[in-house]
Amino acid sequence: MIKEITELVKTACKKETNYFGYGIWKYHIINVVKYAKLMAKKTNANEEVVEIAALLHDYASIINYDYYKDHHIHGAVEAEKILSQFDYPQDKIDLVKECIISHRGSKVEQKQSKEALCVADADAMAHFDSIGSLYYLAFFSHKLNIDESNKWLIEKLERSWNKLSPNGKSIIKDKYEASKLILG
Repeated sequence: MIKEITELVKTACKKETNYFGYGIWKYHIINVVKYAKLMAKKTNANEEVVEIAALLHDYASIINYDYYKDHHIHGAVEAEKILSQFDYPQDKIDLVKECIISHRGSKVEQKQSKEALCVADADAMAHFDSIGSLYYLAFFSHKLNIDESNKWLIEKLERSWNKLSPNGKSIIKDKYEASKLILG
């Protein structure tokens, strides 16, 4: 099932209708999955749930940019549709949905489970691995100039850092400090 979900998301990322381009797969989702699995191991969370949620956390905005503003809500709906097709247990579907709903740094949502904390941390941690793609997002998606882009990126990375759990901070601390040195 994870293989099929991976292909589903990867294929959606390749479509011309994906506003973010294939880079969202290559520079973001892959890193979110990597960090989510690492966090699941550190916290004894359900690794399967965490991996599925990491794969699907931005799926709604990939398939329909109109969902971007509330992609965490639409993403939970899409996840239920997808996972129901696999006859995935409802209690695990609910956990995946919780992870997706509460993953956003710009929306303060209470993390009710270890799994949700893993995915939220992983989403924030991935930002420190893909500064170039974040600049791309600022320039081309948000239409910001260089000064506005730099300010936006510094604020985004600071929000990402601030939403991290102590475990997440310990893993990404060197990259956070390096980004502060580079970006000013």
